[in-house]
Amino acid sequence: MKINNILIIGLAAFSLSSCKTLYGKYDRPQVNTKGLIRDPASVSDTLAVKDTTTFANLPWRSVFTDPELQSLIEKGLANNPNLLNAALNVDMAQAQLKAAKLSFLPSFTFTPKGTLSGVQSSSTVSKTYALPVNASWNVDLWGKLLSSKRSAQMTLLQSKDYQVSVQTNLIANIANMYYTLLMLDKEIEIVNDMEKLTMDTWNIMKLEHNTVAGVRSTAVQSAESSYYSVLTQKTDLQRQIRETENSLSLLVGEQVQTISRGKLEDENLPTSFSTGVGIQLLRNRADVHAAEMTLAGCFYNVETARSRFYPSLNIAGTGEFTNSLGSIVVNPGKWLWSAVASLTQPIFDNGQLIANLRVAKDTYQQAYNTWQNQILTAGSEVSNALVLYNASAQKSVIETKQIAVLKQNVEDTRDLMASSGSTYLEVITAQSSLLNAELSKVSDDFSKMQAVVNLYYALGGGSK
Repeated sequence: MKINNILIIGLAAFSLSSCKTLYGKYDRPQVNTKGLIRDPASVSDTLAVKDTTTFANLPWRSVFTDPELQSLIEKGLANNPNLLNAALNVDMAQAQLKAAKLSFLPSFTFTPKGTLSGVQSSSTVSKTYALPVNASWNVDLWGKLLSSKRSAQMTLLQSKDYQVSVQTNLIANIANMYYTLLMLDKEIEIVNDMEKLTMDTWNIMKLEHNTVAGVRSTAVQSAESSYYSVLTQKTDLQRQIRETENSLSLLVGEQVQTISRGKLEDENLPTSFSTGVGIQLLRNRADVHAAEMTLAGCFYNVETARSRFYPSLNIAGTGEFTNSLGSIVVNPGKWLWSAVASLTQPIFDNGQLIANLRVAKDTYQQAYNTWQNQILTAGSEVSNALVLYNASAQKSVIETKQIAVLKQNVEDTRDLMASSGSTYLEVITAQSSLLNAELSKVSDDFSKMQAVVNLYYALGGGSK
C-alpha cells in the first residue's frame, strides 16, 4: 500500500512537471540593443537620442507630402500584386488559426445508409436502414493541441507583420522611383541649358575660324565634339526617364505610361530625425517583429514535438437509429449507442519522435539567429541612412558655392576668348566642369531625398 502511494505521488509530480513544461508560453529571449545605431557625426560614438516621438512615428502622408507622389502611393496600396498576396496570406493564416481553435472540440460525422436485399425466387425484399452519428474527441492532456494553436497564432501575427513590411517597402520603392524621375528631369533641364551653351561656343568657333587669323579648325572640331557629347547625355537621360516611368507604372499595378510629377526644387521633406534606439526598432520594424513571431512559432513547435512522447487519449461515441439489429429487422427502428475510450502511448516509432524534437529545437535556434541578425541589420540601415543624409547635405552646400564660381568662370573665359586672352580649350574645359558640378549637385540632392526614404523604411514606416 505504501509503495502504491509513493508511485501515485511520483506519477502526479511527473504529470505536473510535464504540464508545466508543455504548457509553457513564449518569453522573449534576451537581446542587446545597446549602441545599435551609430552617430552619423562621430567615428566611434553611438546615437543616444531620448526623443522617439518624431520621425520614427510619422505616417507616410506626413513624410511624403507631394500630392502626385501621394496619389501614386495610394494606387500602389490598392493595386500592387505583392501587397494583395500578402493580404491573402493573412486570410489563410486566420483560417488555419480558426481550425486550430476548433480542434479542441469533438468532431462529428453523419453517414446514413440503406440496404435492399432479397432472394431471386422470392418477391419479398428486405429493407434496412441506419442513421449513425459518430463523434470523436482527442483530449488534449499534454498540450499538443494548445501548442499547435499558439503556433498558428504566431503564424497569423507573422503574416500581418509581413503584410506591413511589404507595404512599407512598397511605399519606399514608389517614393524612390518618383524622386529618381524628379532628379532626371532636373538633369535634363541642366543638359538643355548646356546644349545651348555648347552650341553657342561652337558657332563662335566657326565664326572666328572664318574671320580671325590663327584660329585653327581643331578648335571648331573640339567645340562641335563637346556639343555632341552633351546631346548623347541628353539621350541617355531620356532613356532612363522612360525606363523609370515603366518600372513605377508596374509597381503601382498599372500599364506603362507617363508619370505626372512635380519638380525637384519644390519638394519639402523632413529635416529633423530624432530616431530613438534599441527597442524602437523592435516595435516599429515589421520584419523584425515577424522574425520574432517566427521564433515564437518555433518555440511552440518544440512544445508540440515534446508532447508527442506522451500518451494520447481519444474518446469516441456512436449513436445510431436503425431497424437492423443483428440478424433481426424490426419496424419501427431502435436507437443503438456505443462509447469507447482509447489511450495510445508511443513506445518505438523508428526514432521519428526523437528526430522531430531535434529538428524542432534546431529550427528554433535558426529562427533565433535570424531574429538577432534582423535587429543588427535594422540598426545598420538606420545608421547608413543618417550618414547618407548628412554627407549629401554637406556636399550640396559646398557644390552650390562651386557652381556659382564655375558659372562666373565660364563667362569670364568666354569674354577672354573674345579678346584673344584665352584659348578655346579653356572655354570647353570650363563648360564641362560646370556641367559636371551641376549634375553632381542634383545627384547629391537626390541622395539626400533618398536618405529620407531609406530612413523611413529603416525605422519601420512610421505609424500607419
